[in-house]
Amino acid sequence: MNTTRRDQFTFLLPALAAIAAGSASSAEAADLPELKSVTYRFEDLPSRPSGKNISHTIFDGHLRTGFRIEAHETELGPGQEPHPPHHHEHEEMMMIVDGTLDFTVNGRTTRLGPGGLGFAGSNDEHGVKNPSTDVRARYFVVAFGPVT
Repeated sequence: MNTTRRDQFTFLLPALAAIAAGSASSAEAADLPELKSVTYRFEDLPSRPSGKNISHTIFDGHLRTGFRIEAHETELGPGQEPHPPHHHEHEEMMMIVDGTLDFTVNGRTTRLGPGGLGFAGSNDEHGVKNPSTDVRARYFVVAFGPVT
């Protein structure tokens, strides 16, 4: 069977919501805004430089059901990584926009280009690195569940 990224995403998002629906504590949900229908223009997003990297916060909040979701965009300089490989309770999905990323999960590295998607499950050790020596990489991260 031949599946597209759209097919994978269409399956993935509801499955993650079902898995994590009960994982957000009521205290955590109370500390975050409830997300409403809205649009975000890239030029209006706040920027947070860190060395040769730049992060743009999009949102962090909970859905009406209490499910937590956070999204941001990151630009990595050539040869850079945002931080060393790590693990945490929440899941993360990374969608590559420009450049190339080496996406590593539990010691297995896959090189992804524009349109590629990487997913790190709960408590799986993961990390990303821009393998290029001269081109920036840009990608979006969507985190599902309790973000610690």
